Amino acid sequence: MGTSLFKFMVFSALFVFICCQQNTNAEEDFVSSNSSHIRKLASGCNIFRGKWVYDASYPLYQASSCPFIDQQFNCQKFGRPDQSYLKYRWQPFSCNLPRFNALAFLEKMRGKKILFVGDSLSFNIWQSLSCMIHSAVPQVKYTIVQGYPHSEITFVDYGVKLLLYRTTYIVDIVNEQKGRILKLDSIKSGDAWLGMDVLVFNSWHWWVHTGRDQPWDYVQDGAHVYKDMNRLVAFYKGMTTWARWVNRNVNPSKTKVFFQGISPIHYEGKDWGEPSKSCAHETEPFFGVKYPAGTPMAAVVVNKVLNRIKVPTYLLDITLLSQYRKDAHPTVYSGGRNSLDCSHWCLPGLPDTWNQLLYTALVS
Repeated sequence: MGTSLFKFMVFSALFVFICCQQNTNAEEDFVSSNSSHIRKLASGCNIFRGKWVYDASYPLYQASSCPFIDQQFNCQKFGRPDQSYLKYRWQPFSCNLPRFNALAFLEKMRGKKILFVGDSLSFNIWQSLSCMIHSAVPQVKYTIVQGYPHSEITFVDYGVKLLLYRTTYIVDIVNEQKGRILKLDSIKSGDAWLGMDVLVFNSWHWWVHTGRDQPWDYVQDGAHVYKDMNRLVAFYKGMTTWARWVNRNVNPSKTKVFFQGISPIHYEGKDWGEPSKSCAHETEPFFGVKYPAGTPMAAVVVNKVLNRIKVPTYLLDITLLSQYRKDAHPTVYSGGRNSLDCSHWCLPGLPDTWNQLLYTALVS
């Protein structure tokens, strides 16, 4: 190992220990800063702290009634035998969430553009919102354009555009002679995000990928190129670049900015106190209050970045409530795939609650 790389790895370890270490109050600290903007929008209630309750009136729509669902999220179509995971509603401790009203949402957002920027979890929430609207008001005409990285669904009668921009890291991956370079200080695709009324960003899922699943060969920080670095440090640097982009390019009087909190995975049952299990065959949420795995370190990094951003950026703090939903993944019912999926979410399902929280923030 070269001297410079060794020194950087030592710095990385110190960074994680000093700046990102978890303390006993991490969950409380995580929601104490920018998420207060959301609480104000929701009449003083912390809508992200609560419990899952069984509600026979759920789900908000049927998969068969939505033309937008990708096969990897359509668990009922691909044979998931249980349906209880569809029946849970998020209940904050100190208030009630307004039930999603598609017509009220379309009227509130008339003529506006909502853009989801991020990886396949942004794809998950984008499709969820599209289904929630279409299934409630199927008579409203829509158009759809699907592509990569850009897709959009327009509800024509109201001029509401739901857009998606797929990007695995938000920061750039550039093909150079040396190989594929993950550039932690560069966002060249940001021009496609300008002019929106609502921006909902998401990142983390791909930062931990290694081996053949890793879409880059080297990582560049400023003038320095490394074969690898601590992924939390890289994530922090990339998100700092994103925060700088928001500060420079977003007019808060015209655009509301959200960061979709860290979406958890459920591959290891030890995270919820059952070491011999994974998400496979799970049919009920975790019903405790304190999730055994605690707050993900990536969520601590997000909080650190949001504490320093200048443009008002609202944390859609879906982490803890999603940690409880070990039952809500596609598992093996994911479009004919043979692998176990404990990272994405069935539709209908958990992302509908994420959108209900977004709806609460936008219409309150």
